Formats: sequence, structure tokens, C-alpha cells
Amino acid sequence: MTSILIKNACLLPIDETMSVVENGWVHVEGDAITAVGAGEPPAVDGAEVIDVGGDVVMPGMVNPHAHLAMALFRGLGEDVDDRLFRYVLPMERKFVTPDMVRVGTLLGALESIEGGVTTIADMYYYETEVGRALAHSGLRGVVGQTIATFDPPDHKTIDQGFALVEELVAEFFGHERIVPSIAPHAPYSTDVEVMARVVGWAHDHPHVPVQLHLAEMDSEMEWCRKHHGLRPVAVVEKAGLLIPGLIAAHCLHIDPFEIERMASAGVGVAHNARSNAKAGRGIAPVEAMRAAGIKVGIATDGPMSGNTLDLFAQFGPVSMFQKILGRSRKPMPAAQVIRMATLEGAQVLGLGDRIGSLEVGKKADLVRIDLSAPRMQPIYDVYATLVFSAMPVDVRDVMVGGRWIMRDRDVKSLERRKILRDAGQIATAFKAEMARIDAAQ
Repeated sequence: MTSILIKNACLLPIDETMSVVENGWVHVEGDAITAVGAGEPPAVDGAEVIDVGGDVVMPGMVNPHAHLAMALFRGLGEDVDDRLFRYVLPMERKFVTPDMVRVGTLLGALESIEGGVTTIADMYYYETEVGRALAHSGLRGVVGQTIATFDPPDHKTIDQGFALVEELVAEFFGHERIVPSIAPHAPYSTDVEVMARVVGWAHDHPHVPVQLHLAEMDSEMEWCRKHHGLRPVAVVEKAGLLIPGLIAAHCLHIDPFEIERMASAGVGVAHNARSNAKAGRGIAPVEAMRAAGIKVGIATDGPMSGNTLDLFAQFGPVSMFQKILGRSRKPMPAAQVIRMATLEGAQVLGLGDRIGSLEVGKKADLVRIDLSAPRMQPIYDVYATLVFSAMPVDVRDVMVGGRWIMRDRDVKSLERRKILRDAGQIATAFKAEMARIDAAQ
């Protein structure tokens, strides 16, 4: 069994007080953390000893909502008002295949590893391919097969969508790192009938989490009002899907009553500050949700929407938007941002008992962050430094389940050149199709 002793760290265990342990150490045996402490560590026979020279060692970050394969759409048609209907939806129907999803997911996994993310909740098509790609990368994942009524690329009927979910569960249920999930797309794209069917399915599969876009945009609000005379949260509740463990992405347009209903139901929220701001959709009431007891994680959304799978790029907006809402510096302090990016994100995914903090018995998912860059100095509050100054390039090492998948910025689990080459070939086909679409207008 592999034994690793990491010492001389600025240790961020993510405990109740969000303490900072100077000269801390962590002992890893196999895939789990067996001891954590401060000062000179005890001698451990046979352990590889790694002196990190004062670098931060903290839990790996958790991204609770992404569409990894959409990395291949990153930057496409950015200045075109109707890019969704002009380019994206037609191109998804034409180009989204198992192979395209595999390539896009590996590209997203490579980016995520380099940015210190160790767990990702994904929601897209051909999700069995996503699970396989994440398993190959060494990452931990919650992989959600999308079900929708808008003629998605991988299923033409809802029955076919449920069949894909069954295939996903059959392959990954019980996997050490990959958790299969069912993902009804949104209230407006599944409606009450399909969501109610998901509720019944979830009741029969209690260990399979449910992911859903919720209260994300004005058009969703209008659709729910027109078809049900209700707001989105009430439509989901009408379907019976406001259930414990529901992973609800976005939740921008929710009022105090809805926040209380979600908190009572045990819903978790994936907050996508940068993506929502870029689309001009508003600011989620994160402080109010957390005050009510809702667990909120920090997510990137798809890289077509937010352009990056970099959680560091989300930290500033997450903090600043809540300060704008509160008209004060006090809301969303830096330590709480890091808590949301680690333990709270894990709790949103139902994994808080396994990952998200450096505790004895938890899986050894951790990252090492170099503090030596000029933009990181001087350091008065390490949490503020991480939130407002750190970047993915500062992540030096990444471990998942006791296995190093990146050392000294070298990703060990993936073939970088091949992934970039494959992604470039698909992008060439995308460009040609965009030119054809433009010529046909």
C-alpha cells in the first residue's frame, strides 16, 4: 500500500473554524487520509516524505455543475446575438457523437486537473462516454445523463433517454470514483410529466443523484407562468422533484419563500456566477440561500457559456456579486468562498462524507498550491490570496484517491498532445459548418 507523508505545509483542512495550520502535515495510506497534524510529523516506516516548503495543501476543489464536452464550443460565435439557434443547436445535432463527447470531456478534464479541480458534476449527452473519460483521467465525477424533450443529440424519445440512464447506471454504479446520475434538463424542457417520472425512477434508485437546471433565466420564468401559472421552483415542487439531494444549477430567480422551501427539502445549489453574469441573467442570492441552510457550491457551467473550467476565475465574481447585493465588503468573506469550492461543493453532490476536507478517514483528494508568484505576495490572509490573486498556474500537484495525477504541473493521467490535436480537428469541422451556415443566410 502506498504511504505518503506531506509536511511543512500551509494546511487548510476546511474545518468548522476554517483554520490555517502553519507547518502542517498530512499522512496518506492507500486512497485515504490516515493522520493530520502540525509541527514535525512522526516518522512513518516506508513512507515517501514530501516537503512542500510552505506551499498551501488543501482539499481538491469540487465543480458541481459543468458540461465538459462543450469545451469544444468555447468562444464560438461570441459576438453573434442568436448564436444558440444560429450555430450551437444545429451543430450539436450534427456533430455531437460519442467520439466528440469523449474528446471534449478529455479536454475539459485536462483543464480541470491543471486548475486543481478533483471532482466534477457533469450534465450532457452520451454521458457513459463522459464517465469513461473521467475515469480514465483519474478524476472523481458525478455524471448526469440529460433527459429532454427538445430533440437532443442522443435520444429522440423520453423512453430512449431513460434507457441511456439505465445504461449509465449499469456501467458505473459502485465505481470507486464515478457516480451515475439522472439529469432532467429543466422545467421548460421536461415539464411536469417527465419530472414526475424522474421522481418515480429516483425513488427506485435512491443512491443515484438528480441534477436539474432551475430558475436560470427570464424565458424560463415566462414559460412556467404561461403553462402553469407558477414560478419554476413551484413547478418542480408540483412535479414532486423538490427532493433531498437534488442538485439544482443556477437558482438565480428565487424569492425568500422559495429559498425556505428549497432549504426544507434539502436541495443543494450549484452557483455559476461568471456564466450567469456573462449572459446578463442576474445574481443569485447566495448569502440568503446559505443563511437558510442550503449548501451552495461554486461551479463553472459549460465552457461555451463561461469560457473556462477554472474555479479560480469564479472566486472573485462569487464574492464581489454578493458584496454588490449587500452594498458592503462584509458579505461572502474569502474563507467561505474556499469552503464553498471544497467541502460545501462536495456536500451539494452528496459526497461530503468522503471528500471536501482534510480529515482522517476521508479520501485523499488534495492539491498543492505554490504561493511564490509576485501577485500572491505579501500574504496577510491566505484565503483572500487564493480568492483574489491565485490562478490555475499556481497549482503544482494534484492527488485523487491517494494517486498523483499531476506532479510539478505535469498531468500524468492524460496525453496532452493527443487531446489538443483531437480537439483541433473537431474545431476545424465546426469552423467549416459555421461558414456553411453563414453562406446559407
